[in-house]
Amino acid sequence: MKPDRPSLRSALSRAGEFLGLRRSIVGLLGMVVLVGMGENMAEQFLPLYLIALGGGFISVGVLNAMDNLLGALYAFPGGYLADRLGTKRALLVFNGLSMIGFLVVALIPAWPAVMAGAVLFLSWSAISLPATMGLVARALPKDKRTMGVSLHSLVRRVPMALGPVLGGASIGLLGVEAGVRVAFWIALVLAGVAAILQQVLIEEDAAPAAEAKRSAEGSPLRMWRLMSPDLKQLLVADTLIRFCEQIPYAFVVIWAVGSAAHPGPVTALQFGALRVIEMATAILIYIPVAYFADRSQKKPFVIATFVFFTLFPVVLLFSRSFLLLALAFVLRGLKEFGEPTRKALIMDLAPEGKKAGMFGLYYLVRDVIVSAAAFGGAFLWSIRPEVNLLTAFGFGVAGTIWFALRGRDLDRMVPIRPTPTP
Repeated sequence: MKPDRPSLRSALSRAGEFLGLRRSIVGLLGMVVLVGMGENMAEQFLPLYLIALGGGFISVGVLNAMDNLLGALYAFPGGYLADRLGTKRALLVFNGLSMIGFLVVALIPAWPAVMAGAVLFLSWSAISLPATMGLVARALPKDKRTMGVSLHSLVRRVPMALGPVLGGASIGLLGVEAGVRVAFWIALVLAGVAAILQQVLIEEDAAPAAEAKRSAEGSPLRMWRLMSPDLKQLLVADTLIRFCEQIPYAFVVIWAVGSAAHPGPVTALQFGALRVIEMATAILIYIPVAYFADRSQKKPFVIATFVFFTLFPVVLLFSRSFLLLALAFVLRGLKEFGEPTRKALIMDLAPEGKKAGMFGLYYLVRDVIVSAAAFGGAFLWSIRPEVNLLTAFGFGVAGTIWFALRGRDLDRMVPIRPTPTP
């Protein structure tokens, strides 16, 4: 028997409604996949490319520090432009900046050009995040916004998994220099298609409300005075954990793949497969863990996340084969275990009416500090890779113990009220 077309159409409609798949959301998700695919094809292998061009380990450290620092600094102007231009126009501007950066790297095979282009494309996710979250809030009703954010997080991991595989295949066929440049040409084309898609599907937003504009222009210093002691404790622990993550972050691919003079235990293509393992692990646990965390105490989930962050560098230290590296990358994927819960802690501890601004301030402070750790990782790696990995492990232990002793659970929180404005 043929399927009942009206019933099938009704089922698809209900599924789309459950997932919050409005036209603008479909355009957003398409943009995330296309830009993310190009970004992850090319950006993941930039450390290998910089070394091949003669930049050395220090250039890799500078690149990683730039990624963290720009990710922090771009969030505020990204939100400002989204407010002033509207989501649709702001996303077009952000895509255009990334495309210029991709073009610079693809055209000029020199490590200073790579660093210059990276300024434009490295933190596309950070600068576009306020506009992306604003679009989700505008396109979906309140009871679907969590679903929209979760769907965005899941879809974002698809190019994170597949992009490095395609980039690794390009390097395997053409070598590091030619393979990375081809990946950047492909990234340029995909970003162009994403720009067209988002302009066609994303609906125009209404003029921002005057109240929203005033909120976006809040003073970071005043916001810091409104930050509760409990949120500051989480910020300290989270910063230590990000030291653990970022000190070895840019050098993981070098540990795994190595260089022409000192090959590592896996090829570039196999490294892409390791990234698939990491992203698949994250995708599988993201929704189930968030579901259970909402129905129980939150602190154990955050501690578990910090433990997974901490274990990764020390397991990586002993990973000299594809199988052991696969285990290490499973741990790296499990760091998403309590990430939704950590974000919920930030939002719960932020004062009412100031949550978005406090969220931005939290990430600004954390990532500016962590950018120094990312740069310092290059000097530690220059001494010995083992020094880098063990130092990262030490920061992870410190952050985990700090939160275990001083962190607070959501069910014991007292609601925080903003200081009345005179």
